[in-house]
Amino acid sequence: RMQLVQSGGGSVQAGGSLNLSCTVSDRTAKNYCMAWFRQAPGSEREGVAAIDPMGRTKYVDSVQGRFIVSRDDATNTLSLQMDSLQPEDTAMYYCAGPSWWRAGGSWCFQFIASDFDSWAQGSQVTVSS
Repeated sequence: RMQLVQSGGGSVQAGGSLNLSCTVSDRTAKNYCMAWFRQAPGSEREGVAAIDPMGRTKYVDSVQGRFIVSRDDATNTLSLQMDSLQPEDTAMYYCAGPSWWRAGGSWCFQFIASDFDSWAQGSQVTVSS
């Protein structure tokens, strides 16, 4: 499985910003379609943003225009910049990657959690009103 180390998150008031980072240690991140998911208590895991090897991005409607997913190929790191945060964004956030053989493509834009076999440890994001 892809080795993912995640950092960032925390608590912020509504309207604030937070950033999450996910460093891939054992593979070249730019070769893979990767995504950010979140899971609130009592809810299913939801895909929020994804980036493919070409650098194209996809967002779930609820975060479109507020979140930006990016990739730094020099540091092999995925980032999620979250602006204009709202209480409904409160959740545990996870970086996700695929099996080693699933290089290329934009399949991750479907946000199907079972398509990913590598998950970072998660970061709590709490937004207060």
